[in-house]
Amino acid sequence: MTAHRVSRWLVCWLVLSGPGCAHRAARAPDLLTQFSVIDALLAGNYDGSLTCGELRRHGDFGIGTFTALDGEMTVLDGVVYAIRSDGRVEQVPDSETTPFATVTFFDPDVAIGWSGGPVSYAVFQEQLRPHLPTPNHFYAVWVYGHFNRVKTRSVPRQAPPYPPLAEVTKRQSVFEFSDVEGTLVGFWSPPFVKGVNVPGWHFHFLTRDRTGGGHVLDFELRGGGIWLDGKSRATILLPETGAFLETDLAPDREDELHRVETDPMESAPAPDAK
Repeated sequence: MTAHRVSRWLVCWLVLSGPGCAHRAARAPDLLTQFSVIDALLAGNYDGSLTCGELRRHGDFGIGTFTALDGEMTVLDGVVYAIRSDGRVEQVPDSETTPFATVTFFDPDVAIGWSGGPVSYAVFQEQLRPHLPTPNHFYAVWVYGHFNRVKTRSVPRQAPPYPPLAEVTKRQSVFEFSDVEGTLVGFWSPPFVKGVNVPGWHFHFLTRDRTGGGHVLDFELRGGGIWLDGKSRATILLPETGAFLETDLAPDREDELHRVETDPMESAPAPDAK
């Protein structure tokens, strides 16, 4: 099915499960706002100076984390959720702070029906990319679907002196969901943002009942609806105090980013043959 030939069932998904009319009339629809940069987070800058209340002024849809890495952040319908390392999902107060987040006001440009049978996370990414009008813009991506399985992670709250993120994720909590409905909240970022954000796809997950989720490591999507919202403008808000001002952001951290963003089992050695 092409992006513009939306079936009747997808219209139902759009009304009942996907982004509603409030998002269509959102403020600054083509603007993406980001706080701090991914290389600072990789280097261990976990003290947040932007409140979630201020973050919500810039968007009702997004992802990020919290001070001391206390959970994976998912912003959906203007509500900020934290998926803690014990698996709990909490709505956080406006007073909670973030060291890194990306948000926007979601205003969908393209709707896609996904009904071709189960598809893996890797294949999903490959097949979704041709639907991007240009890979050189940002895109907010909202997926509501039925998943055969979803694998996510969160990390435990850290204490100063903070270790690099690649060390923290060695002790991450991994969650597995089976036969579950839920929402993927994510972004496509163009390749040239290396060091600033995560190039390519980056998704967080929330179950339909908002009791589980996390940073997406893997999934198998059975079917659902996908909405793309192109962003031709981006604003970066940088911390004005704290460790960010002294952090050396010159080193190339591409390898570290790959390790923290992917499923650790992908690089695990195969068991010895018996």
